[in-house]
Amino acid sequence: MSKPIRCLLYVAVIALLAYNSVYFKKLDEVKAGTMAFDAAGYAKDFWEKKLIPGLPKAVELGELTKQLETEKDKAFEQHSHALGIGNIRYFLVKGQGVVTDVSENEVSVAVPGGDEGAGNVRIATEYVFGNAVRDASGAIDINAFTNSMDFNNVSAEINKLIREKVIPPFKSKVKKGDRVAFHGAIELNRGHFQLNSIEIIPISLQIEKP
Repeated sequence: MSKPIRCLLYVAVIALLAYNSVYFKKLDEVKAGTMAFDAAGYAKDFWEKKLIPGLPKAVELGELTKQLETEKDKAFEQHSHALGIGNIRYFLVKGQGVVTDVSENEVSVAVPGGDEGAGNVRIATEYVFGNAVRDASGAIDINAFTNSMDFNNVSAEINKLIREKVIPPFKSKVKKGDRVAFHGAIELNRGHFQLNSIEIIPISLQIEKP
């Protein structure tokens, strides 16, 4: 084979390899692949379509405390959710009670239940953080997320909704002696918990008329 023909074949092989290594994608596909996750939009959609419609399934806090006193393991199995296998579990709860104290950071409510009542539960009205509301319903699948940052950002946005939409109208009017109804999420450690010091992250809050 002559040198010119060998050179021509060499160039043809190089051209073929180059052609196969280059491909084109539509601009819309490229944009979709690089688009940032909309945590605020996801949180709003979850709130409106899953969390709020699922509130009727919340367990009565008074009934839960009774069961925790006598059948702790059964109570955790029936009513709690968590993403991991550790002792930290989350419950979606509801209840009613009388306001016993209003402070800058929380509202204390006496809730009936258990042998001596559920005691004074604390409704958080200032420091709302963590994953309790996100995880308590069991309605979010972690496998639907590509990374943990997006999943954690959903929690942050849900907590932001609570701070901006749920708490202000309640906090501006509530006073000692009011009867209130609530839905919310609580976190309990399966290995060690105190039923007389439960903090509720609120999802809905109402001051009942006399």
